[in-house]
Amino acid sequence: MAELFTGLATGTTYALVGLGIALIFQVTGVINFAQGDFVAVGGLLFAVLREDGFDTPVAAVLSIVLSTAIGILTYALVILPARRAGHDRLMILTIGVSIVLQGAALLVFGADSHFAPPFGPGRPLRFAGITLPSQYAWCAGVTAVVMVLLWLFLTRTPTGTAMRASAMDPDAARLTGISPERMGLLVFALAAGLAAIAGTVLAPLQPPDATIGVALGLKGFTAAVIGGLVSPIGAVAGGLVIGLVETYATGYLSSEYKDTLTFGLLLMVLLIRPGGLVRRGAGVDRV
Repeated sequence: MAELFTGLATGTTYALVGLGIALIFQVTGVINFAQGDFVAVGGLLFAVLREDGFDTPVAAVLSIVLSTAIGILTYALVILPARRAGHDRLMILTIGVSIVLQGAALLVFGADSHFAPPFGPGRPLRFAGITLPSQYAWCAGVTAVVMVLLWLFLTRTPTGTAMRASAMDPDAARLTGISPERMGLLVFALAAGLAAIAGTVLAPLQPPDATIGVALGLKGFTAAVIGGLVSPIGAVAGGLVIGLVETYATGYLSSEYKDTLTFGLLLMVLLIRPGGLVRRGAGVDRV
């Protein structure tokens, strides 16, 4: 039972990464392989600020704002100038962004891991005979709140509706006065913010360093692929699945096998069901 709760709580952070990848793909058609590095940068910024004495709320807000700014710069300086290139070339550009971000993180933060204390008093949670670190509850709770706010934004605001329209048919959206380029800028900012939130809540559990971005990005990509890259709900479900796979692999096999099983799951999905394991109903929008 403890493995179940731990896996679901950890999986919520992977869900945020996969959700960001899915949103960018739907609006721009680009698979952003730098998404994991946004998580790493957000986590590093939060941990370093906490080490420097900043309070948790201040450190979290600063890390999210700065990471969002990096997402905006990525789109404005890399994706937008090359928007007429094919999606495969744009995907390669995001790999280049990943390499640049990792190198910059090594220069700024060094190669060592940075440690952040848990949110709140840090007392473990005890219920039904199970003891869990309280940070797992923060992971689940923050992710749930973010999901609700994101759903409200996409379905209840004019900007969210414009983003959905641009994702469904960019040409038709342009005829109504919606700028797909502006929506692309917005979705990159949104995805970077989601990644920073994931890195922030994950930092007390997995001390971040400059090299964790690739692994986190691939796990987020696996989560998005499980959802077929067109379903935010599927990406969330995929993140939860990955969290469970890792937790049970660590508990019953060894921590050395968790990445192998996760990426093996990605390979199986791509080979057997490349459209994703989660079916998209006829009435479900792309965003």
